[in-house]
Amino acid sequence: MSRTVFPYATNDISALARSIGRELQSTPEKPGHVQILNMLARGAGFRNFQHLRAQHEAEARLERAPAAPEPVDFVRVERIARYFDAAGRFIRWPSKASHRDLCLWVMWSRWPAGAVLAEREVNHLLAAHHLFGDHALLRREMVDAGLLTRTPDCREYRRLEKKPPADAVALIRHLSTRLQS
Repeated sequence: MSRTVFPYATNDISALARSIGRELQSTPEKPGHVQILNMLARGAGFRNFQHLRAQHEAEARLERAPAAPEPVDFVRVERIARYFDAAGRFIRWPSKASHRDLCLWVMWSRWPAGAVLAEREVNHLLAAHHLFGDHALLRREMVDAGLLTRTPDCREYRRLEKKPPADAVALIRHLSTRLQS
């Protein structure tokens, strides 16, 4: 039987240790090899080891495939840029879901990568980058959109590292050049 070797990484080793510790406490007997693999996979945010393996195999297949550049709808980017003032702050909540999604990517880009923030710090960060006064809405929408993750007790928030869509990248770049000029 051939083995596929793939890297294993976690953003927060402390959360991984807590997750494995909880699972070990809930198992009455010593866990087997497969159970330990599943615990490690769940600790890294996957459903089980098979899900982890499938993700890595799919990623490897996609990396071998030639990547087609994603087209950018510059008219849409220009339209959505109107939701931000000259200082790059989010002015008002869009009524269209497709506009909200791109605006949330901008807020995501202003979040420090790899940082774990408490709710008070999140509120302060969001308040500094929007003007309509509803940081709870932004926080909730970013979690629902899969841009942030939070603990069940809402004490810790983290930015999920993802590749933004091409329109979001263009909007983020446009707003950053607006700030520089």
